[in-house]
Amino acid sequence: MGIKREGWIFLLVVFLVFILVTVLAPLTYYSDPLGLAVRLCALYGFVALAFATTMTPFLKEITQAFGRPFIRVHHILAVFGIIFVTLHPVFFAISQSNIAVFIPRFDSWQIFWELAGRPALYILYIATIAGLLRTMISRYWRYFHWLMYIVLFFVIVHGNLIGTDFHNLGILVILNALFIVAISAFFLKRYQTYQRKKRVKTKLEE
Repeated sequence: MGIKREGWIFLLVVFLVFILVTVLAPLTYYSDPLGLAVRLCALYGFVALAFATTMTPFLKEITQAFGRPFIRVHHILAVFGIIFVTLHPVFFAISQSNIAVFIPRFDSWQIFWELAGRPALYILYIATIAGLLRTMISRYWRYFHWLMYIVLFFVIVHGNLIGTDFHNLGILVILNALFIVAISAFFLKRYQTYQRKKRVKTKLEE
């Protein structure tokens, strides 16, 4: 079964967002290729993870649109997001010749949130491992996997506070809008779960 029109529309939206941030980033500020790579990896990683999490309430729709299991489509975006989010501090450490960029800072409340991308990286790995071990920890993996929304929150705060590209109105609007949509998807998924349990309970009582 091939990709349906809805699937192509979704891919087009994702592609256009990537193109927009790619074009807007160097227009905002350009210093050197490595510095641009640091910023683009952060933008690409956030966009991919935001789209991956936004998909979760639409399991049936995504499966039908792409003609393949939801988890496969979800994981493709998630993997890209994890790779780019990881490369962001790696390239930054190279540019600064300092591996301390991987260490979370707790000097003050302000510094913690300005550098919230650092703890977000480790939370991301915990959420990812939980997803990979979902068959082994079937009762609890979702709770750990929900940490992905904490990752998005930490990253968007980090970006808004000190992100160079957030000085560009276009990128500011796009990434904050993606965050709002992703969080809305989380609550929509919880509402769907509540409604499903309610229907099951009603049937059992009949």
